[in-house]
Amino acid sequence: MYFRKEIGIWGENLACEYLEKNNYKIIERNFYCRQGEIDIIAKDLNKNELVFLEVKTRSNFKYGNPADSVNKEKTKHMVHAIKYYIYKNSIKNIPIRIDVVEVYITKSCKINHIKQIL
Repeated sequence: MYFRKEIGIWGENLACEYLEKNNYKIIERNFYCRQGEIDIIAKDLNKNELVFLEVKTRSNFKYGNPADSVNKEKTKHMVHAIKYYIYKNSIKNIPIRIDVVEVYITKSCKINHIKQIL
């Protein structure tokens, strides 16, 4: 279990580096509330959108592609957490988007940014 958590943290750190290099500003990481959890909240500076990101990190393909694990249940919890975040921070009139960042850690590192999953 400890190894999985470390891989996840490493993947989130790599995702943040990737996002910052691609003109995103990281606003918050690991936002938790009763409704769910959001790995990264960032601002897409090119499109002026608030982006809620789920990061999935894999070191092998034994369980399929990382994005495949973002199922209906996980999406439902994310949407509830996003609604709460928007309410809590009084966000109005800003377009939002939900993305997934897949991080593949094998002999090298590969990042796949899937925009607008919903």
